Amino acid sequence: MLNYSNIFDADGLDYTSYRELVNKLLTEGKTTGPDDSDAMLHYTKMNVQRMNRVDKTTVLNEDMLKAISEVKGKYHFLVITEGWCGDAAQIVPIINKIVLAAEDKFDLKLVLRDQHLPLIDAHLTNGGRAIPVLLILDENKEPVLPKWGPRPEVLQTLLAQWKKDSTDMMLIAEQLHGWYAKDKTQSTQAELTQVLAQLK
Repeated sequence: MLNYSNIFDADGLDYTSYRELVNKLLTEGKTTGPDDSDAMLHYTKMNVQRMNRVDKTTVLNEDMLKAISEVKGKYHFLVITEGWCGDAAQIVPIINKIVLAAEDKFDLKLVLRDQHLPLIDAHLTNGGRAIPVLLILDENKEPVLPKWGPRPEVLQTLLAQWKKDSTDMMLIAEQLHGWYAKDKTQSTQAELTQVLAQLK
């Protein structure tokens, strides 16, 4: 039985601490998780730039702001992530923006997937440990909705097709991040708006 409250309170990092951890590990030639290969370090460096860009450029749209304003009560956002994950770099900053827009309603903690395998294994995507995963917890820090993630549905469908067409992971990553750049966070915001609309 997972103790979400304990994971949130004892292991969760706030957004600033998470960003600082990723940066600190990079200065030591490491990334989060057990794989410090050159490829993983390259992905992580790129992701720092992506997070910086999303932090700087994302503006929450009107539908999202309306959904936030209509949320009653207090909720805790628990996000499963890793510094090397490209989708996380595109999505976690948006979740942070939502929290910053209503700190009286939401708070955010991030945990690393590979340090919390029982947690991610309770929230698999098509049998895989795909991240990021957003879990919304109530005042008692128990999940109130099914998990959201690891990416918008439209991109999930496209990614499945790209993986059928090619085994070149660098090419697939290029297509993935090209999609995010064109979408400008709108699909992610639209889905997260629907999630927030379910909160009472």
